[in-house]
Amino acid sequence: MTAALSAHELIARHRSTLDQALEAIRTRAYWSPHPEHPKAYGENGSLDAAAGKAAFDALLGSRLDLGQPGTDDWVGGETSPYGVDLDVTYPHADLDVLLPAMKAGQRAWRDAGAEQRAVVCLEILKRISDRTHEFAHAVMHTSGQAFMMAFQAGGPHAQDRGLEAVAYAYVEQVRTPDNAEWNKPQGKRDPLAMTKQFTPVPRGIALMIGCNTFPTWNGYPGLFASLATGNAVLVKPHPRAVLPLALTVQVAREVLAEAGFDPNLVALAAERPGEGIAKTLALRPEIRIIDYTGSTEFGDWLEANARQAQVYTEKAGVNTVVVHSTSDYKGMLSNLAFSLSLYSGQMCTTPQNLLVPREGISTDQGPKSYDEVVADLAKSVDGLLGDDARANALLGAIVNPDVKARLEAASGLGEVALASREITNPDFPRAVVRTPVIVKLDGAKPDDEAAYMSECFGPVSFAVAVDSAADAAELLRRTVREKGAMTVGAYTTDPEVEQTVQEVCLEEAAQLSLNLTGGVYVNQTAAFSDFHGSGGNPAASAALCDGAFVANRFRVVEVRRDA
Repeated sequence: MTAALSAHELIARHRSTLDQALEAIRTRAYWSPHPEHPKAYGENGSLDAAAGKAAFDALLGSRLDLGQPGTDDWVGGETSPYGVDLDVTYPHADLDVLLPAMKAGQRAWRDAGAEQRAVVCLEILKRISDRTHEFAHAVMHTSGQAFMMAFQAGGPHAQDRGLEAVAYAYVEQVRTPDNAEWNKPQGKRDPLAMTKQFTPVPRGIALMIGCNTFPTWNGYPGLFASLATGNAVLVKPHPRAVLPLALTVQVAREVLAEAGFDPNLVALAAERPGEGIAKTLALRPEIRIIDYTGSTEFGDWLEANARQAQVYTEKAGVNTVVVHSTSDYKGMLSNLAFSLSLYSGQMCTTPQNLLVPREGISTDQGPKSYDEVVADLAKSVDGLLGDDARANALLGAIVNPDVKARLEAASGLGEVALASREITNPDFPRAVVRTPVIVKLDGAKPDDEAAYMSECFGPVSFAVAVDSAADAAELLRRTVREKGAMTVGAYTTDPEVEQTVQEVCLEEAAQLSLNLTGGVYVNQTAAFSDFHGSGGNPAASAALCDGAFVANRFRVVEVRRDA
């Protein structure tokens, strides 16, 4: 295959970015090559806002032909949570044709080496970045995120996570040298001398199972970690969120072909309505790596049944915030209100349980009772979302009917401190937009435990009254151990309480945020610096992103010879 993009050209274009990413994951300092502001796009080949919207509009009602082998049908049917019928159709694959075609390109991709694979991946990310405005609309209209969140989380933040995975993959592959000279002294005899060659070899075809809420942000780490370590990648999107990942596959195939590699190293597995091909794919012997984000039930099934594959899961958890005391009561309330409201609570990192001592907390505004804390938080959420335009920009739309049903059922679980209300989106009148509900529960009542010890994904939070800080710490420990948590938050001015909560999180492997009162929120993580999940509690078997996330996607094979 003739390369229009030479290895030398790609290395010259992207090596400095790779080096900066390597330095960022070493120092954990802030860095990003992908602009967060929409106005930063429109030059050097990137689409500005108008061009991106036009590109997205042109996709509606189209057939996205990826040129894949084994296409036996055309499937689609996505409807935006904002009420727009996308009417895009995608290739449906005959797996017995597609999977062998994907495997055929792996030898040349393996032999290319870690650096060339990395810079090809960076070229894919650069071209996706140039189309960020187009991708933002695709993410918005499949996930229900508001536009600015779809732009940032689905665009630059997702691209950062993909680049982060490439950097980690590169580090792990070059840890072992390509060649070594080995000489062992033998006293008076000639030394034993050997030459040794070490090659990172891929496991096989990787399956990336996409999610509905964050198709690119959650999808890119696994996709690029597998591709950068030499594996072909089959992308199986969520049936309600195909478009962003189909566009990603399209870009990847174009770049691979231009770089002289088989474009079938990346392919799409779209499905017919109700077909449910994830289980079928997961058990195929060709599939050797699986990345999955979604429900605990299916994640557990994958871990138990896809025994031929290395499985990385991000499942469900019950995220908890311990509210013990604060030196900035207003800032605490404001920070929590935003965390509960962002994207209608449809984030795996959104707090669900707020553990508040029943005798109240100490603050810079004096003592506040449990009832006052909960009432003041409800007022803060109301104030944040009181203007409908601002509310629409923060909440987005309810992604599916199950979330809406959970929201409506929550008010029957206890005393409602903040009722959910319906908001109309003037631009998308068919969108389902709801403000969060806050329900008061008692941590000492067995009847309430069933509610707060289960994940209630969506804009639902429970203010759980506990007897003391010690009881809060023990409930936190039990929750993380039994149900898992992607995030934990705590507010306290007491060093002993802080140490106790920190020790719980260290022992139970949960990521902790302490005393957030400004513009950083417990449900946000930054690539190159923050770990998303830990892989150490039931919420996830992997962390985005660390060495463990990439190192087992390849093995090192040695060839040795007498010198």
